[in-house]
Amino acid sequence: MDRGPGRRARRGRASRRWRDGRGLSRAATVKTAPARGARETRLDRKDGPERSCVVTRTVKAPDDLIRFVVGPDGVLVPDLRRKLPGRGVWASLSAATVAEAIKRRAFERSLKTKVIVPADLVAMIDGLMLKDAQQALAMGNKAGLVQAGFAKVEAMIGSGRCAAVIEASDGADDGRRKIGQALKRAEIAREEAGLKPRKVPVVAIFAGQDLELALGRPHVIHAALAPGPAAEGFLSRWRRLVRYRTDDAVAMEPDEPVLSDSVDLDSQDLDSQDQRTTEPAGPSTE
Repeated sequence: MDRGPGRRARRGRASRRWRDGRGLSRAATVKTAPARGARETRLDRKDGPERSCVVTRTVKAPDDLIRFVVGPDGVLVPDLRRKLPGRGVWASLSAATVAEAIKRRAFERSLKTKVIVPADLVAMIDGLMLKDAQQALAMGNKAGLVQAGFAKVEAMIGSGRCAAVIEASDGADDGRRKIGQALKRAEIAREEAGLKPRKVPVVAIFAGQDLELALGRPHVIHAALAPGPAAEGFLSRWRRLVRYRTDDAVAMEPDEPVLSDSVDLDSQDLDSQDQRTTEPAGPSTE
């Protein structure tokens, strides 16, 4: 039904606004409904509030939890990056809690669907987190922020520009003792200079061959990482792994942010198994 020239004129002006882009700013504020079968829960959204652990029902921040989704084959997949599609279920950042969730069949009950839980899920998560930390260290090395070798590490510690010391877990005790002495001397020097104390973390999660692979050089026992976002990215992954293994949140709190550089690991595309693309096993509605 034709409602007159006035209505047609208004429609014509609206069409011109969309064609020349003037309507885009308004459209950007319009919330569209999610696709059918792909809705997220309130606790599943990245910008949402805290989530609850499937075992303890304790409400925590996402960084204190691990997200899981179900792949197209019905297998439970740890989503360390919290990017995989589908409805998520969360467990506390603890190997013991994940093991308890498996024992209680908590994943299956929470997702309300049949789920295949890998027998080695606890170890799988540990391996993924270790690989993630290894790749983060490799990114820092490519940026020129890593020094390897006892003499270079000792010099970086003495300069006060050391964000972290990395030692091979199978290295000799004598070398560790000497590095510890160098760290102690640096702490005393800061105190004498009237500077705020800053404990340099010592990371010993990699075997020698893993450290060599991350740094692309042979026979690496000791290494040091310069301050900045690269160090923060690596150390955050290290803390998560140690917390997962020990369930000790207090011990893993950072003392203070390290100084800045030009590399941001969290903006890089680290190739980890948890990045693989999956589709939800079924409708992701509540």
